[in-house]
Amino acid sequence: MTSAPLAARLSVPSGPLFFPVTAYGPDGSVDLDAYRAHVRRGVEAGAAAVFACCGTGEFHALTPEEFEACVRAAVEEAAGRVPVVAGAGYGTALAVRYARLAEAAGADGLLAMPPYLVVAGQEGLLRHYKEIAAATALPVIVYQRDNAVFTPDTVVELARTDGVIGLKDGLGDLDLMQRIVSAVRAEVPGDFLYFNGLPTAEQTQLAYRAIGVTLYSSAVFCFAPEIALAFYRALEAGDDMTVNRLLDGFYCPFVELRAQGRGYAVALVKAGVRLRGLDVGEVRPPLHEPSEDHVKQLAEVIERGYALLEKEPEEAK
Repeated sequence: MTSAPLAARLSVPSGPLFFPVTAYGPDGSVDLDAYRAHVRRGVEAGAAAVFACCGTGEFHALTPEEFEACVRAAVEEAAGRVPVVAGAGYGTALAVRYARLAEAAGADGLLAMPPYLVVAGQEGLLRHYKEIAAATALPVIVYQRDNAVFTPDTVVELARTDGVIGLKDGLGDLDLMQRIVSAVRAEVPGDFLYFNGLPTAEQTQLAYRAIGVTLYSSAVFCFAPEIALAFYRALEAGDDMTVNRLLDGFYCPFVELRAQGRGYAVALVKAGVRLRGLDVGEVRPPLHEPSEDHVKQLAEVIERGYALLEKEPEEAK
């Protein structure tokens, strides 16, 4: 496999990028049947790609065996209709192991997470991601966040690395991102992909779009695909009225609620999936479940979001 097919498929997406939650049963073990249903519903709802076992999918909480089983299930449910990208992380040796498990499970690419715990210099980070890229034939998207923050020069070197096709930004420093985009554009021929990977990326996508970052992850798509699709299509069409209506009436209240608890970028999304009728279980420790009051507020936010879809533009003025 070469990196070209995945890069080409992601460069002109047909909808939001789907980051499914990982489903657990009552005993806490992975529930592959529920996970398959979740992935299948997302693909059928219009996702442009499935990013399996990444941040929203609690990559940190999965054993290698669970990870491989989930990636394989996602590949089978996607059935070639959309690409499947799998997470890979921890230290270099384990990240390479997860990359090879993803390749064996049939994934189309990798999202390389920050290395575990250590705060490394640019030289060490570059070596880490180069080793991941060299370990398999899968194209790699590097995830910038937390302890993996890159200078423009480092991203230029990543963009020159065989197999590395893009950068997902979960940091939110637009000044740095503009310098990265400019540096790569000046130094590396061809297209390098950029993704807005902030939690609830729709909230910041207008700003990212202004610097040329048009791809973004959508956690909301997990539990409210119709809202996520409506926002995506309005953004693509330049429909500012719909974009602002959904930002003001749904996304901003959701983000404010998400800020009420640590780990809610995952736990609140999982609660949303359950509220919408699919039992995907609770989050695994060290994450914790949202409070009963917060789940009630989430239900109200979701209901308000769907009500906004029914309004005509004239009614929303």
